Amino acid sequence: MRDSNMSTSEPILKIISFRLSDQVFCLDIMAVKEIRVWQKATPLPHSPDYVLGFINLRGKVIPVVDMALRLGLPAIQPTEQSAIIVIDEGDRGVGILVDSVSDMVTVKPEEMQPVPDVMSAEEKALTRGIVPVGDDMVCFLDLKTLFDTVQENMEAA
Repeated sequence: MRDSNMSTSEPILKIISFRLSDQVFCLDIMAVKEIRVWQKATPLPHSPDYVLGFINLRGKVIPVVDMALRLGLPAIQPTEQSAIIVIDEGDRGVGILVDSVSDMVTVKPEEMQPVPDVMSAEEKALTRGIVPVGDDMVCFLDLKTLFDTVQENMEAA
């Protein structure tokens, strides 16, 4: 893991990056409850294709989302490097399946770039911005939009 040296008086944003196919994405580390190894989810009939099913997390049932499918990429074929990032937002929890967890990085909020106009409206809604991390430009995901959409689809199922 790498962590930039920054003064504690400067505003900072801690992110966790992960891979989906050959692309890197990130999210705010404060939203991450835990990172788990891949485990098969129990499917739920009539759920959206990107919802793999549910897992039991210490007595709490949470949906698991194939993050690649959710973002319009090919489905993840889980391996021993695959992980479920458990996100906790209020009383809701969601597990997102990723190919691998890459890094934890600290960036300055002003380094975040606006979402490019070439992205579709749905992609823009799921993206807070683009963050330069080393030589990569990493898509910073908007979890609130993701959670709202997943929750609405699960209630409809």
